[in-house]
Amino acid sequence: MSATLELSEVLDLKAAGPLNEQLLALQGQALILDASKVQRIGGLCLQVLIAAQAAWRADNNDFSVAQPSPEFDAGWTLFAAPPLNCVAT
Repeated sequence: MSATLELSEVLDLKAAGPLNEQLLALQGQALILDASKVQRIGGLCLQVLIAAQAAWRADNNDFSVAQPSPEFDAGWTLFAAPPLNCVAT
């Protein structure tokens, strides 16, 4: 079974706590993050997503990003973060 989580348009400091809670609620199953609407990503949310990807890998569950917006990709690149598993859907 796979779950999909639509990411907020603004992933800033205020969004980090709720994002972490949403991810924790979905742990234990394959997860697809819909990043199509992301307009801005901050460092703390980026760290939450990196940690989530590591947790999903440790649990041997799929973790991927679908339809990353240009802003999501640019923000990810700007932070020189490790690549996420992106899929085109």
